[in-house]
Amino acid sequence: GGKKFVGQAAGRKLTRTQKRRLNEMNHVEVAPEDMFPIERLIEQEHEEKTKVKNVNTVEMGKYEMDCWYYSPYPEEFCSRQKLFVCEFCLKYMRKKKTLLRHRAKCPLSHPPGNEIYRQPLEPNAAPGAPTLAMFEVDGAKAGVYCQNLCLLSKLFLDHKTLYYDVEPFLFYVLCERDNDTPEGNYHLVGYFSKEKHSQESYNLACILTLPPYQRRGYGKFLIEFSYELSKREGRPGTPERPLSDLGQVSYRSYWSKVILRLLYEHKGKVTVSDVSRMTAITTDDVVTTLQSHNMLRYYRGNYLVSATTRALEDAVAAWCPETLTERNGKGAAGKR
Repeated sequence: GGKKFVGQAAGRKLTRTQKRRLNEMNHVEVAPEDMFPIERLIEQEHEEKTKVKNVNTVEMGKYEMDCWYYSPYPEEFCSRQKLFVCEFCLKYMRKKKTLLRHRAKCPLSHPPGNEIYRQPLEPNAAPGAPTLAMFEVDGAKAGVYCQNLCLLSKLFLDHKTLYYDVEPFLFYVLCERDNDTPEGNYHLVGYFSKEKHSQESYNLACILTLPPYQRRGYGKFLIEFSYELSKREGRPGTPERPLSDLGQVSYRSYWSKVILRLLYEHKGKVTVSDVSRMTAITTDDVVTTLQSHNMLRYYRGNYLVSATTRALEDAVAAWCPETLTERNGKGAAGKR
């Protein structure tokens, strides 16, 4: 017969929220009539405005970046099809000479928040080699900066509606820090945002790595950092849904590596709740990941981890081969 969706009881009409969740789980486009009125308005406005990309390129720091999507910058700043953005305060301008004048007096050399992480210098690093630093920026305290960050990121994200309501969010801004001067400038690499108080245990709302820094492992670093924060909070977290195609790939890769590594280290003798507790990945995401690797069985109302030693070794070799190297005593130093 036809497809059956789990959770759809016979003869019971689904609420709009339940239907939307099922659609998200099964990657079904939500019809306009199934949206909440405010969502419908946002979607219509998004479709109308995003038909035309309004900025072609943006110059920021030493990079000139081609833009991919519409962003709701004020119209008067889009007439030249090129924006000039200060890489420290993210103020946007129409002319290069305005940017140069601004740079001479811009008070910032890093994001306006607390530096909560700095990567230790590698012993054999080249002199002056940059290191990573992470800043926690409060949307309620640095509203203009966070709004500018959202406007900038929208140039590279297809669907993002958070532009101005930044107060309920924290922004974790990743930078490369120059080490060739004592004070060091901090160059924006990417960020993720997170609701301060999420009822659904979301630990990440939006994530972006700027184009010049893509394909260098920074996306994985941002995802990993979001879970480290969840561990510190003492509760599992999950990213907001729906995920983009790239987001799905990135998260599936992260979940697989972390969970398979844990199973390998414990020889498969852990429960789903053990895995969730040790990784801060929600049980739903643990179950989905284990199902994708055929390492789960359902017994008397409970999910059980079920993997042979051979199957586990094969999966680890495919997803995180460095784990096997460490087990053999090579390169274990410095690894977690």
